[in-house]
Amino acid sequence: MELFVLNLPYGKRKITLGIVAAMLTPGRTDVTKRNGGGRLVRPAYSLAAWVFGIGLWQIVAWVVTAARGVPFPTPLECALGLWNLLGGSPFLDHSIYHHVSVSLMRWMEGFCLGLSGGLVYALVAGWAPSLRNVTMPTVEVLQLIPGLAWIPVAILLFGLNHTATVALIALTAFPAVAIAGVMGVRSVDMRYVRAGRMCGAGPVTLFATVFLPGALPHILSGLRIALGAAWRVLVAAEMIVGSGDGLGYAVIQSRWTMDYVSAFVCIAIIAALGLGLERLVLTPLERRTVGCWEVRDEH
Repeated sequence: MELFVLNLPYGKRKITLGIVAAMLTPGRTDVTKRNGGGRLVRPAYSLAAWVFGIGLWQIVAWVVTAARGVPFPTPLECALGLWNLLGGSPFLDHSIYHHVSVSLMRWMEGFCLGLSGGLVYALVAGWAPSLRNVTMPTVEVLQLIPGLAWIPVAILLFGLNHTATVALIALTAFPAVAIAGVMGVRSVDMRYVRAGRMCGAGPVTLFATVFLPGALPHILSGLRIALGAAWRVLVAAEMIVGSGDGLGYAVIQSRWTMDYVSAFVCIAIIAALGLGLERLVLTPLERRTVGCWEVRDEH
């Protein structure tokens, strides 16, 4: 807006600024009011969402039990089952805390490998057009292949063990981060790059101070996609490639023991952990990043 005003004739500059200020002031007041009201309404919407989800679950349980004569786990039964598991009741030779911690460690190892590989590739391929033109089609093909399709390949390469699960997660997370990172690096304004070179910045400094911050909004979008995909592949891989523990292994084994309440408890824990990773880690990081860039644009 400042650039637009400065391009106007000098005699009209003050008049234009006054009109813009008059137009923006009521809007900002309305936004403040809406934000204040939003802080009051948001908890009500959250409570309504919980009531809707649990109520729908209960209705489905009643309908399935009445129609098929099969006892479908209800929210209350699952809550009691969760309470017992949290109290230390053994579940498939381990506690629920062991299954959760093992799954989180596997996910963290695979996701960090995919994230680091995707970031390195994005920065290098975004900087080198020749490398990008040769390798980018392969990365795009990897993005199109579902993570579960790599299970036979992982078993052939690593066998039925922990390494195969980690490799599946890394292979699923890598293309999402790589493609988003390359798009972010290519979107960096080259004027900033030339300004950095004029100030004596070398390749490493340009990567750290220009390309990485410029690509960060795109990278965060890729992280959101990679997180969900990697988390789903983790659970599915533990069902097939699992080594005797983990949430995915617990869900599939509960089928054989007919312990559907524990299976539903594990599904609820999987959903809660995935939602927590997104809401408590990615969302605040994305909000801070976007806010930082908005402040810089305004100044």
